[in-house]
Amino acid sequence: MTLLTLFLPCAGGVEGFLADEVHGLSGLVGQDLLTVRGGVRVRGDWALMQRLNLHSRLAQRVLIELAHAPYRDEQDLYALAAGAAWEDWFAPQQTFRVDLTAQASPLKSLNFATLRVKDAVADRFRAHAGGVRPSIDTHAPQVRVVAHLDATHATLYIDTSGEPLFKRGWRQDKGDAPLKETLAAAMLAASGWWLPAERRVADTPLYDPCCGSGTIVIEAAQLRLGLPAGGQRRFGFERLRPFDAAQWNAIKKEASHADQASAGGALDLKDDAIHVFGSDVAHRMVDFAQRNAERAGVAHAVQLRGGDALQRMPPTAQPGVLLMNPPYGERIAAAGVAGQKGHGREAFQSGTLAHQRGADGAARTAAEVNAGDEFFTRLAAHWKSHYAGWTAWLLTPDLKLPGRLRLKESRRVPLWNGPIECRLFRFDLSARGPAPQRSDP
Repeated sequence: MTLLTLFLPCAGGVEGFLADEVHGLSGLVGQDLLTVRGGVRVRGDWALMQRLNLHSRLAQRVLIELAHAPYRDEQDLYALAAGAAWEDWFAPQQTFRVDLTAQASPLKSLNFATLRVKDAVADRFRAHAGGVRPSIDTHAPQVRVVAHLDATHATLYIDTSGEPLFKRGWRQDKGDAPLKETLAAAMLAASGWWLPAERRVADTPLYDPCCGSGTIVIEAAQLRLGLPAGGQRRFGFERLRPFDAAQWNAIKKEASHADQASAGGALDLKDDAIHVFGSDVAHRMVDFAQRNAERAGVAHAVQLRGGDALQRMPPTAQPGVLLMNPPYGERIAAAGVAGQKGHGREAFQSGTLAHQRGADGAARTAAEVNAGDEFFTRLAAHWKSHYAGWTAWLLTPDLKLPGRLRLKESRRVPLWNGPIECRLFRFDLSARGPAPQRSDP
């Protein structure tokens, strides 16, 4: 197992940033690091697989490819899975599950295709492990097998991550719809504040004025401090047969020193100045964010405050980056002085999407969209008055957001928030110009 073929899936629009991150972590280039649709293919050893799990902020999982071949029917899938040496990777006493994804597959039933892969894995163990086969556990399996089908080819993987990598291990307090950590990291990379290929961050302030339970600011603070993304969690590879505890402990020990040295070399971290800031209109969410920051080991490196985005002044005299997943749509009234509910950013949904789902009727949706227009108009005016020189990046599925802000975007980056296609808009903020003087009649 000196050389493995790894596949790191990621959200749509993140592939290039993930390739930069893997290059920064490994130094790989060329055929050893290929950007493909939906992820990155990497050639590396077992140690690199562990490092990618530990450090990657953008990958959803790290998968080891075990088989790849053309197929026409379910029997071809069975043959492919039966030919893989599963007994080299886990024991028949362990439980497993099979997850199957497909794109343009000609098969009529993906459930039946999944069943045939399960049967093949079990039969392989029965034939090669003394007649003993592993049991299925769909809820908390010890080992995960992943199959992917395109129009002509099938690929089988073993998952080395276990829980998806966005589960960093520090989040216990959250809102109704928390931003995934992987998407927050993608926003940091797309904004240019985090440079994953260089493993450093910009030496400018970062502020999320609608921080919710703190996802963006905690990701940013961990990056600035050089803390590994998965430093507080366990991984699926720890249950696989090739696992070497001594090697893994050495990699974790190396990370605790090397990352901090890397961050310290790129930035002047000798002072105690805070560069990462967050606030939210809901004080309950600020409390959540504070507790999450403490568990993530960054409470000393972030400043979290309560307050309305339409009223809060810049946290530093030095202009920096505003990065936020703003309130919009049907629950815009929760945004403080734009309304009275004050639930915070993470309770919001898109009014446009809600209207498409037929939520509560068109009249109510239209009224709330109008409230959203008022909120964004006032937000832009506040920024023009007080945030000259800052760069604002806003993630939203609302392609009309620049019009609601009455600002012209200088860039738009496509990113997917789960199944929802979004844009990360950039706005270069300048001071409001003086009002034209009226001439005497």
